[in-house]
Amino acid sequence: MLSVSSLTMRFGAKILFEDVSTSFIPGRRYGLTGPNGAGKTTFMNLLSGETEPTLGNVVRPPKMSVLSQNQFAYDAYRVIDTVIMGNKRLWAAMEAREAIYAKPEMTDEDGMRLGELEGIVGEEDGYAAESDAAILLQGLDIPNDVHERPMSELQGGQKVRVLLAQALFGHPDALLLDEPTNHLDLDSIDWLVDFLSRYDGALIVISHDRHFLNSVCTHIADIDYQTIITYTGGYDDMVMAKTQIRSQVESQNAQREKKIAQLNEFIARFAAGTRSSQVQSRRKEVERLQVTDLARSNIARPFIKFEMLRPSGKHVLEIEGLEKAYDGHRVLRGFTASVGRGEKIAIMGRNGAGKTTLLNALLTGCDTVPEAVLRGTSGYGGAFRDAGKVTWGHEAQVGYFAQDHRSLITPGTTVFEWLYQWDPAASQEQIRGLLGQMLFQREEATKKTEVLSGGEAARLLFCMLMLKKPNVLVLDEPTNHLDLESISALNIALQRYPGTVLLVSHDHDLVDEVATRIWRVGEGSKNGGIEDFQGGFAEFQAVAATA
Repeated sequence: MLSVSSLTMRFGAKILFEDVSTSFIPGRRYGLTGPNGAGKTTFMNLLSGETEPTLGNVVRPPKMSVLSQNQFAYDAYRVIDTVIMGNKRLWAAMEAREAIYAKPEMTDEDGMRLGELEGIVGEEDGYAAESDAAILLQGLDIPNDVHERPMSELQGGQKVRVLLAQALFGHPDALLLDEPTNHLDLDSIDWLVDFLSRYDGALIVISHDRHFLNSVCTHIADIDYQTIITYTGGYDDMVMAKTQIRSQVESQNAQREKKIAQLNEFIARFAAGTRSSQVQSRRKEVERLQVTDLARSNIARPFIKFEMLRPSGKHVLEIEGLEKAYDGHRVLRGFTASVGRGEKIAIMGRNGAGKTTLLNALLTGCDTVPEAVLRGTSGYGGAFRDAGKVTWGHEAQVGYFAQDHRSLITPGTTVFEWLYQWDPAASQEQIRGLLGQMLFQREEATKKTEVLSGGEAARLLFCMLMLKKPNVLVLDEPTNHLDLESISALNIALQRYPGTVLLVSHDHDLVDEVATRIWRVGEGSKNGGIEDFQGGFAEFQAVAATA
């Protein structure tokens, strides 16, 4: 059993949790939710023992696994060994066993110890450890030829997936996962959903992927009002229950306030008269009808609305024979397509398939995207395209959201100054209004751009797109660093946007609810290795399931 009792956590004057007591029961899968800054990662660190609480206690099961956030901690080890280290008892026994076998001669004591170690290895399924670890790695798109290589040779995204496999290994009693879908493509996310749905320990997961939470979680532990409230069901169930509870309390308060006003009017009229007993009775009634104290929620929702300064022509983009290769890998092989006004295209594919490379090739020569920005993104191999022709249509005005925010937001300026440069004709009130819509406090307008968090940088880019009013949006992983409320606001904004959208995202609901067309990179032998599906994501999945 994993539980906390009378838990309080403060940072200076700021209270994250106060007197929290709750338990996480085996067989249940909990989503830990709350807006950015609510304390989700801090609470996860308290559960794991990485951080000590200000007050209170944490009780942990004997075998608990945590998704490591340190990508470099295992650089000296093989990939397969890094996964097996997820079972600490097994790994310690295997290392001790190897040390004994490495001795030139074994003593009787060594022989007895070896028997004990072999017993531990057997109890922990150690004889199947490498094959079990390989299955986890394959499910997370780490190919077999990588398993024997040292971790130091892997890219950042691959390391994160290996560390996720490490956390899943060894069947722990409790499993703590902080943003496990980061750096996973949709196929790997689907595999993870299936794996976790069969897990019978106590799972606690932080994620900004609504579909993932709805698919995996049996309960939601929501951080709000300086406490943790557990709801039954997935994320959408929690939102509905939370809204209903608050609406019910607000309605009851309104009725009580109306009744109290009527009683106070009677008291004021007859307090000095002969009806003192009735007045006293009503005073007691007022005391009884105290309004329920409704704490202020820490949830803040941004307002995103993308508009067009003017519409584009009917034909937005023409692509002919697009070619691109780098590091000996041919990513684009003669891709040809035509994009019409108002289409919303989701660009999908496994990690490393070439999604960002495709965007770079399309944006090369586009007046509104500086070449220096593209050179700072992944998939650049000396040129943005090797062959082919890309033609943007009449009046096409492109707004670009780069996966690497730092390539777009220049340092050495303030938030207000950086945003103002995109439209010097805008008034100060307009600029501050946009910043307010995206949850920047008034004093944050003078914040230096180089110290922005990932979420703040993303929200500032959305301010820029709303200010410029382009008729084409090219968005590369726009949900990275956003909380669930911001992702929901983006989803609605893109659905209502009348312009054209090219979207790279691994967020299932965003793709499902926005896309009217799918480009799947790295699939099929036709059309340059990109499958061009004329339809939404649900239709695409249905066709793929019957293929």
